[in-house]
Amino acid sequence: MFTGLSAFPLTPLANDEVDFPSFIRIIERLAASGTDSITALGSTGSYAYLTNAERAKVTHLTVEHAGGIPVFIGVSALRTSQVLTNVNEAQRAGAAALLLAPMTYQPLTADDVFGLYKAVSGDTDLPIIVYDNPNTTHFTFTRELYGRIAQLPGIASIKIAGVPTCPAQARKHLQAIRAMVPSHVTIGVSGDAFAAPGLNAGCEAWYSVVGGTLPRLALRMTRLAQEGHADEATAESERLAPLWSLFTEFGGSLRVIAAIAEHLSLVQNNSLPLPIQGLNPNQRTRVAEVVKALGLAA
Repeated sequence: MFTGLSAFPLTPLANDEVDFPSFIRIIERLAASGTDSITALGSTGSYAYLTNAERAKVTHLTVEHAGGIPVFIGVSALRTSQVLTNVNEAQRAGAAALLLAPMTYQPLTADDVFGLYKAVSGDTDLPIIVYDNPNTTHFTFTRELYGRIAQLPGIASIKIAGVPTCPAQARKHLQAIRAMVPSHVTIGVSGDAFAAPGLNAGCEAWYSVVGGTLPRLALRMTRLAQEGHADEATAESERLAPLWSLFTEFGGSLRVIAAIAEHLSLVQNNSLPLPIQGLNPNQRTRVAEVVKALGLAA
């Protein structure tokens, strides 16, 4: 299950409540695309801003409307007891696996984070994806910590935070991580601008923000890399450089991908949870221009 494209959908809001009809349409669209898996309630899914009841309903709706595609559910929370509550909900819903980040307010130590994964792996039979997202969690994994956690039962994949863009350096980076973890644990790249370099260097999966809203685009790049067409995958990523530049310029992918979803009428306007206000009108115009120039609406 932990190979290919895993699409991370938005959890859209309307009037400060989860827009469940739009969310269902997003999931059904992903199911029809043929993506390899769907990961709900990741950072793109704004899990940290949702109530327990909202998270539970999103979890059940994702599994219900995924059309048999494996569903991974983000279970991260500030307290381990809250994480375990989310784990139990994911199990009841029929999720195929869990996505777990070390969510924090106070800085966490490596032992804190290891203890979190140990507690969760000891409480469930569901496979676990280790979620390394330092820009969001403000915790940076070391390769040594990857190795410690990967020895725990049930650890199935590690979502790493990008790779060097130089092919030789990317391969070296992956080899250093691979040397620390068992062979059954897949390594998945995140940070969409790094997808092609990561897949070409040997990452087995792409945990993708853009895949949750533009799955056909992401699937094309994924399949090119999987089939050994490294140059074509790289060329496709380079073609999308204006999109990746917007991610960087506007402080990350979330606001941009929400603006794209709103522009394409996949969700209602102002779909992000306050206080996140999304992009301003001038920035939205820039996004619309990139969507048109790159043919992203097709």
